[in-house]
Amino acid sequence: MPLSSEPLRKLGFLTIGLFDEADPRRGHESTLEIIELGERLGFDSAWVRHRHLQYGISSPVAVLAAATQRTSRIELGTAVIPLGWENPLRLAEDLATVDILSGGRLNPGVSVGPPRHYDQLKQALYPDTADAEDFSHERVVRLLDFVRGKPATDFHGTEGIEVFSDRVQPHSAGLGGRMWYGGASLRSARWAGEHGMNLLTSSVVRAEESEDFADIQLSHVRAFRAHHPDGARARVSQGLVVIPTDSASPGQRAKYEEYVKQRTPRTASPQGPGRILFARDLVGSAAEIAERLYSHAAFREIDEVAFALPFSFDHDDYVQILTDIATKLGPALGWQPA
Repeated sequence: MPLSSEPLRKLGFLTIGLFDEADPRRGHESTLEIIELGERLGFDSAWVRHRHLQYGISSPVAVLAAATQRTSRIELGTAVIPLGWENPLRLAEDLATVDILSGGRLNPGVSVGPPRHYDQLKQALYPDTADAEDFSHERVVRLLDFVRGKPATDFHGTEGIEVFSDRVQPHSAGLGGRMWYGGASLRSARWAGEHGMNLLTSSVVRAEESEDFADIQLSHVRAFRAHHPDGARARVSQGLVVIPTDSASPGQRAKYEEYVKQRTPRTASPQGPGRILFARDLVGSAAEIAERLYSHAAFREIDEVAFALPFSFDHDDYVQILTDIATKLGPALGWQPA
């Protein structure tokens, strides 16, 4: 159980990659620059969110392919790809290709369920099979099988001058062990453990057995590990929103505090029919945030994190926040830069 004397092993960050519709390139360049900065600061991992029909990254695999050519060490992850939008066979090919390009640094995170606003877009997404699509965990199983080398066809061999494989090519041997599931429920945590995945926990959970966020998240971590072949060694990454202010300007501090103030009411109780419970954003000095993390029941049982950057800040704000995380908060948690 990590305490102040037991160091945080892996430090990462998550960005949404917002852009202006009138200048989408600038936003994507900003994301890549932030990932490059993360590598220079010694972060262990950089993760990108996934947004469809919004002004955020719609193709994280493509963005991370670009990032592989601008970095050499930092691990690159998706948090998360909603598989309801994806063909598992084609996605497996893309993931393997990017993993090969990165030298084995890709950490794909996925989730299941029907796409948001499915009734409004299903004819565009699946015009012939909309009502027959399976959005259950079976979709993840298909992806895992293809990534891990299970045959996709019963045909292989030579036809004319062309050679065909019966499994996804390129095959990246280590990728199957770096597949993550983004789960917010106890059932999902158990399922991810049973299927040998890694578990991404975030600032969102389902209030099923409690209304205390940390206790709920702790139950997910323990259930996951109880059902995972690796037991207590199974990898879990926690992704809370942290905003250290050590080097922030007065204007930035005021912006950050107002941002947290506006988002805090949603953390008071479960939201909507799904009883979604949000964690409070952590804003303050690195020392203050570290103290609050060490009092968090779930944080005490993990040794890697991917702290989420706020949604709507400016590039310079992200530079300041990342720099403070790497130089102030990380060391306060016992982490050392790569």
